[in-house]
Amino acid sequence: MITVIGTGTGTPPSAVPPDAELVVGGARHLRAAALPERAERIVLGPLAPALDAIGTYTAAHRPVAVLASGDPGFFGIVRALAERFGPAALDVRPGVSSVAAAFARAGLPWDDAVVVSAHGRDLRTAVNACRAHPKVAVLTGPGAGPAELGAALAGAGGGGRVLVVAAALGDPGAERVERVTPAGAAARDWGSAVSVVLCLDEPRALGALRTVAGPDPAPAGWALPEDAFEHRDSMITKFEVRALALARLGPRLGELVWDVGAGSGSVAVECARLGAAAVAVERAADGVGRIRANAAAHGVDLHVVHGSAPEALDTLDDDPDAVFVGGGGRELPAVVSACAARARRAVVVALAALDRVPAARAALTAAGFACDGVLLQSSRLAPLPGDVTRLAGANPVFLLWGRRPPAPTDIEGVAQ
Repeated sequence: MITVIGTGTGTPPSAVPPDAELVVGGARHLRAAALPERAERIVLGPLAPALDAIGTYTAAHRPVAVLASGDPGFFGIVRALAERFGPAALDVRPGVSSVAAAFARAGLPWDDAVVVSAHGRDLRTAVNACRAHPKVAVLTGPGAGPAELGAALAGAGGGGRVLVVAAALGDPGAERVERVTPAGAAARDWGSAVSVVLCLDEPRALGALRTVAGPDPAPAGWALPEDAFEHRDSMITKFEVRALALARLGPRLGELVWDVGAGSGSVAVECARLGAAAVAVERAADGVGRIRANAAAHGVDLHVVHGSAPEALDTLDDDPDAVFVGGGGRELPAVVSACAARARRAVVVALAALDRVPAARAALTAAGFACDGVLLQSSRLAPLPGDVTRLAGANPVFLLWGRRPPAPTDIEGVAQ
């Protein structure tokens, strides 16, 4: 049997079983615990050698204890142990997680929080979650602490957020919980005692009574009707086109989507409703105002950039996962090329003019994207006098999309 003991937030671990012959844990956990005198001790470093040692002991039916921080089943060692030895081999005794403790210090419920681990992972997922959601807990790590998170948010439209930085939780002499702006966090050296940072949109941080924990569920519907948005002279991506565009963009939590030539911002708003961080780029000043009004009306956060593409794209530091390009003009090939050069996964282009389709397609294929497309022609029900109905045809629209082919390692499942 492997007994997994969570230490809580800085508190000593509960009693280690007296018959444990091997005890594995971090150096501070081993120092704080009362260990059986004859037990072998392994200080956790690389995980594989520790798992091998645990395997040797369990194969001989010799009891093992593993000490871990907080709740070891929450982004902790329980996953690795269960994968290697099976859940039936584990006796898990959780402590209080750092996330629960941080929200307790902030005086907030966290059943509606998004929790993202940046420990040993790409920080951009956490940044995008913080930009898109009002209450996010980020588990930090080397190179992904409060300073790095603050710098990324301050430069990416997240300046309205407040960061709650929790250090040395549970240590009466060293615990610090501070509220700072992203820019303020970026300007400081926080040391290594920080394990979690809360990112809050404070006016919305309390949230509503929940039935399901976690981030807001996906909306019940998308491809909203045009009258759900402020727009000028029907200059808006029609819902039939938007439905397929969203399917090809695939917006999701932790990702970033650009809506270039955003117009009313309908695509950006829908991507944000589906959980992604979204940037809307629009050259018309009145369009910028409409985009902000539409975002507010639908309760989502957008980073709105007033400028003309492709030049305005140079002001955006973070590469997008997917890009939607609406409208068009003589500069369209350059815009599509600039977007394709930076998109990680997909570019979708909507065009009304047949003449511009070959150039847009060439820009996608030149960037290495696998390109496909469709001409969308739809007719909507329209009333006629006498309580009868006709079909009213909408203008046809070309929708092109390019997908970046997966790397060979993604196909083969081999890490290099």
